[in-house]
Amino acid sequence: MESIFEKADSVRSVEDICLQIEAVILDGRLKPGDKLPSERELQTQFGRGRGLIREALRMLKQKDLIEIRKGAKGGAYIKNVGLSNISDSLSLFLKQKDIEPDKIIEFRESLDRTITTLAISKGSREQKSDLYKEALSFYEKIKNGMADMNIIGETDRRLNITLAKMAANPLFLWVVEAIQQGFSSYDYALYEEEKFRIATAKNWHDTAREIMNEDPVKAHLYISNHYCLLMECLD
Repeated sequence: MESIFEKADSVRSVEDICLQIEAVILDGRLKPGDKLPSERELQTQFGRGRGLIREALRMLKQKDLIEIRKGAKGGAYIKNVGLSNISDSLSLFLKQKDIEPDKIIEFRESLDRTITTLAISKGSREQKSDLYKEALSFYEKIKNGMADMNIIGETDRRLNITLAKMAANPLFLWVVEAIQQGFSSYDYALYEEEKFRIATAKNWHDTAREIMNEDPVKAHLYISNHYCLLMECLD
């Protein structure tokens, strides 16, 4: 059988095997219903032992990218790729690349500005009001001394995803969900120090207010301010 994979990285073998298989699924070389090469053939192509191959297949099954069938026609088969699959793959890709913080921040700011414009245009009045209420509650809790990083991180994640949903474009939602799955452009740093924590929560409140008021110019100013705060925090 012609090899479709390269020898796996000797240090991060399982992770590299998963990433290579995900790549051929996402670029269409393997389609839903296609069967992966046998374990023996995968060992040959990746240059790794049976245990590592099985661990990689187990991880891909957990991600719902493949299913394992038994019987005469058994083996690992490609499943339909859902939103969570794409988000996981993009998140893994971003984590592996050594991208400078300012480049990530530049990308995030451009993405947020576009999403905000669409959210103002396409979001319902109820959605805008709900976003504002949650951002207001978040700011008030932070201002009153809340410092639980688990709660703060989850609330920030939920606000970002809610805003992306308002844009009514699944591509933006996929990217935002991937970023929020452990690669949040260093946003976590803004909540570690009280000064930046309060300023960031207030900026969320101000951004949500201008989205509710349907003022894209002011909303974009607050988005830019968020990333100015982040650059200051990281310096």
